[in-house]
Amino acid sequence: MTSALNIGDVLQQRKLITAAQLKQAKTARKPTERLEQCLVRLGFINERDYLNIYSEQLSIPFVEITELKIDPELLKQTPSKVVHRDRVIPIDRENGTIRVATSNPFNLYAFDELRMLMGAKIETVLATSDEISRVIKQHYGVGGHTVEAMIGDAGAGIEVIGDVDADNADLIEQAQEATVVKLVNEILLEAIRDRASDVHIEPFEHDLKIRYRIDGVLHTTNVPPEIRRFHSAIISRIKILSNLNIAEKRLPQDGGFKIKAQNRDIDLRVSIIPTAFGGAVVMRILDKQSVLLSLGQLGLMDEALAGVEALIHQPYGIILVTGPTGSGKTTTLYAALNTIRSDEIKILTVEDPIEYYLDGIQQVQIKPHIGLTFASGLRSFLRHDPDVILVGEIRDLETAEVAINASLTGHLVFSTLHTNDAVTATTRLLDMGVEPFLVSSSISGVLAQRLVRQICKHCREEFTPAKSELPTDMKIEPGQKFFRGAGCRDCRNSGYRGRLGIFEMLTIDDEMRNLIVQRKSATDILAVARRKGLKVMREDGFTKVIKGMTTIDEIVRVTKINVEALS
Repeated sequence: MTSALNIGDVLQQRKLITAAQLKQAKTARKPTERLEQCLVRLGFINERDYLNIYSEQLSIPFVEITELKIDPELLKQTPSKVVHRDRVIPIDRENGTIRVATSNPFNLYAFDELRMLMGAKIETVLATSDEISRVIKQHYGVGGHTVEAMIGDAGAGIEVIGDVDADNADLIEQAQEATVVKLVNEILLEAIRDRASDVHIEPFEHDLKIRYRIDGVLHTTNVPPEIRRFHSAIISRIKILSNLNIAEKRLPQDGGFKIKAQNRDIDLRVSIIPTAFGGAVVMRILDKQSVLLSLGQLGLMDEALAGVEALIHQPYGIILVTGPTGSGKTTTLYAALNTIRSDEIKILTVEDPIEYYLDGIQQVQIKPHIGLTFASGLRSFLRHDPDVILVGEIRDLETAEVAINASLTGHLVFSTLHTNDAVTATTRLLDMGVEPFLVSSSISGVLAQRLVRQICKHCREEFTPAKSELPTDMKIEPGQKFFRGAGCRDCRNSGYRGRLGIFEMLTIDDEMRNLIVQRKSATDILAVARRKGLKVMREDGFTKVIKGMTTIDEIVRVTKINVEALS
């Protein structure tokens, strides 16, 4: 039988670790830490490596617990305290024997306690701790153990805040309770683990929903029903972290705070609005240390990629990236800056907020409450001798005029605009009040974009769609292959993991400049652009469907048929 003392030797014999790594782990091992756990912590092996050895040596089956059907009635009968404390999951009961999944086969005390409490023989199987945690969250909800502790301690320190006015000191005391702090931490940590971009906390009359936006789509996460009782404490905790007034419940509030999780610095933007049943919160997760993508990795291909690369290497002019909120505009601009940055040029950015930190680039956060706006920041920038300027967003006439003047005085300006496609960007600037001759002489090009979910690489499969499932405007070759995600553990059974962009690149030439000066409509500009070979977003999306990168459903979800574009 393999014991904790010789598991390291077995791992070394199987060439899973080296003698130096084993020696390092023995030195770095904490007093109560098992050797194999230390090896995992140091990154030398993964948990499956040593569980497979224990499975062989102890004759305990290793299972994929997320693929098993767990008896919900058995879970209800099992004391949740044991499940949470010892990280064990009862799977099923057969002939008086309960099969229990664990990642620690040496936790004999837990098995004995379960045997006495359940009045049945216990048979163990092995599963990874991550899989066990996932099943616990699925059945007991995120923060289930913490909520249970809060309910148990309710008479001894935690007082649930109702609709009655409470003293600020009471609100602060409750929000700072260790269990409330832990619960908010668990909600955030789970969101970060799931790669969520936003956390939504939504109160209803008898329920509190927590939803994570993952790859652009909201997913409701399982939480204990009792969490509704602690809604006010959760909101107060988030307000304290965000330096907001916890006594203000009538007006919307915006703030933010920073956390360190999984050795990464993460910023959270917080927005709280008063609803009929209490404060609703949305927290935007900004990972400042996210890996910067290249233009190609974003999904730019062919004409769009060539067009963007040509524009960003010009000495002056304005390059606009358009799309709705959350369409990846800022990420595209960062990728463009990352492509051209060098010691020979000076790049300045004015943003709200700074989403990622870029080496070698001066970045400024706007602060409207003290008069530091996009326009005022941009004016100051011009005295700092920049070559390239990024303006987070053109929101008004003042910002638009300063950005245009910057481009006309020899600077390359990047910015974003909220429009649905590329051709309406110029008409939007005209609607703001910018003179047509200024728009025509300053805008070099417009890139419109949307984000679609990528097919999960782990469960990608080929399939043949029915003719009725194909959009009428999609041109396909006979025998064309299509792909989709079957759904697996890595993609939360959604069939998708990660996102990429679909794009529409409009380069402004002399003919289009004349149309802009004449205040021609977006439809007229589109007709000329199509004649010159413009590929609209929907067509770019269909190209990525045929390449097996995304699905028809995703393209249909984020784009619409443009009759003018297809005529």
